Formats: sequence, C-alpha cells, structure tokens
Amino acid sequence: MLDIKEKLKSNAEIVECALESCYSYATPDFQQLIEAQKYGLLGGGKRIRAFLVLEICRLFSGDIAPAIPYACAIEMIHASSLIHDDMPCMDNDDVRRGKPSTHKKFGESLALLSGDAMMVKAFGVCVKNNMLSVEQNAKAIEILANSTGECGMLAGQTMDIDAAKKMLDFETLVKLHQYKTGKLISASAKLGCIAAGVGENDEKYLAAIKYAENVGLAFQIIDDILDYNEGKRELNSFLSFMSVEEATKYALDLTESGISAISPYDDGTFTELAKYLIIREF
Repeated sequence: MLDIKEKLKSNAEIVECALESCYSYATPDFQQLIEAQKYGLLGGGKRIRAFLVLEICRLFSGDIAPAIPYACAIEMIHASSLIHDDMPCMDNDDVRRGKPSTHKKFGESLALLSGDAMMVKAFGVCVKNNMLSVEQNAKAIEILANSTGECGMLAGQTMDIDAAKKMLDFETLVKLHQYKTGKLISASAKLGCIAAGVGENDEKYLAAIKYAENVGLAFQIIDDILDYNEGKRELNSFLSFMSVEEATKYALDLTESGISAISPYDDGTFTELAKYLIIREF
C-alpha cells in the first residue's frame, strides 16, 4: 500500500537538497541577498508543485532525475510569490510557516529584491538542466514564463487585489484561483511531461494537465472550507456561493474527474495524492 505522506516527505527531501545546492556558491558581496532567498525558500512546505513535476516525469519515463531542476524552478517561483504576498503592500502577513516572514526578518527592501532574484534564478536553473535538450529547456522556460507572468500567477494576484474591494461573481472567482494558484500547479504537470519527453499533443500530456487543473481547484475549495470552519468569513470565497456540503461535493467531483483523467497511466500515486489533498487537515 502506497504511503503518500512518506512519498511526499521523500521527494521534498530530494528537492530541498537540490535547492540548497543552487545556493552553494560563495559570493560575499551579495551574501545578504542570498541569505534572504534561502530563508524564504528552504526549510518547510510539502513541495506539492515539485512533487507533481518529479512524479509525472517518473510516471511517464521511469526516472525523476531529469525533472529535478524543473522542480527546483517551480518551487523558486512559488516561494518568491509567497515572499511578495506577505509584504505590507500585499497581504501584510508577519508570519509564514511559524516563523517571521522574510520582510520581518530582513526588511521590506531586501524581501522585495530576494523575491525578484529568486524568480529570475528559476529560469537560469532551467537553462542549466544538462540532462535534457536545449529544446526541452527552452520549452520549460516558456511554460514557466506563461504560468508566472501577466497571463499566469501574477494576473491572478492582480485579480485578488481587486477582489478585496468588491464582491466577485462565481465565474470570476473560479478564474481568479485558476490563475493565482492553478497556473503554477498545471505548469508543474507540464514541466514533468517535458522532462519525460512527452509532447504537448500527447494524450498523456493532456491527461496530466487535466489532473493538475482539477486537483488544484479542489485544493483551493478545501482551503476555503477549512477557513470557514475556523470562523474566517472572506468576502470572496466559494462559501459565499454555496454551503459547506455543496462546496465539499464540488471539490470531490473535481477530484474524481482529475483522477479519472490520469487513471489510464497512474500507478496509484496520483490517486492517493488527490485523496490526501481533499481530506487534509491543518
């Protein structure tokens, strides 16, 4: 029987080690900037996005090694967004994973620069993936750019800023989360496929994307339910449009659809991951 928690932990350790090696060089002139990046990037998190990159590559090629640089890159993009999200001009959160946010530890200016530096570094990490071809690395960079920029995660964050001022309709709320969270999760699936040599028109590629998109949206719905059960009442939440029971069913339906898409290829890993994400408790 697959222990998904153990597999998540094992993969997270692999990625953590690889991320540390990305900062193993000595540059005393810029050490503070490097330390701020490492502070926001290392030492915590389930590395769900990296897990998707590695395990989709393994599922379709039998090996995770070619995907490790891409897994590091997606975690750098994600971590940079969290550093920026926590800043006073955004969500103004003083704590991240039980420790002071990067801007509380290093100051706002250095936090801003460390997030910028990490986002840029992610693309460099992709370029240096010497286990894959130049064409594969170029495609990985294109995926990262499209999933991060004005048509990706940052578009979703912009929508989120606007959402603080007004009530959204349901379709716009779904779109917000598809961009803010979903784009990086689907990018993780795409990067895993690219690392495995699976092309964009391959049924495996399309199945992996559908799985990631559905599970990613279900993940957000469960977040909203958990927040609601803790007494948090957000202006724009799935619970603004449906009951807890209806939202739970919506998340379960999305999860089942995602599992169904990947099931012709799945060895159990992705079914168990989807179930774990839907029943998680924090």
